Amino acid sequence: MIRFIPLQTALVERWRAGGADDYGLAPERAVSDGDGIPCRHCLKVTPAGAGYLIVGHRPFAGLNPYTETGPIFVCAACERAGETGALPPMLTSPGYIVRGYSDAERIVYGTGGVVPTQDVPARCEELLARADIAFVHVRSASNNCFQVRVDRA
Repeated sequence: MIRFIPLQTALVERWRAGGADDYGLAPERAVSDGDGIPCRHCLKVTPAGAGYLIVGHRPFAGLNPYTETGPIFVCAACERAGETGALPPMLTSPGYIVRGYSDAERIVYGTGGVVPTQDVPARCEELLARADIAFVHVRSASNNCFQVRVDRA
């Protein structure tokens, strides 16, 4: 069993209030055209006409050479998604990189690969069945942007 983990509301609220992202920058504000703006908080595509933030985010607790920081989007106003095993509706591309990480937040080599979207939950289950995998990231297959973390249920 797995669960997709949306960003914590306290972090998103800090950005919404103008707080610095992981690069020390204020969030950029934009308006969605309704296409390709996946929110990492509600795990939905930001609707056309709705405001959203662009922030630099490092989805790791510590720092090491593997703790990538990159751009993500969050709605300017939304409710946090529940932590479930259901495929998040924001995952609308044909495929995503699915990659396992160790307890030390390092990539476990040989776990990463592009997976068809409908197969993402099964691949996450497969990786999280391994003792050497602490968590999984789902990332954009075209840009490597962090989409969502996946943990054991």
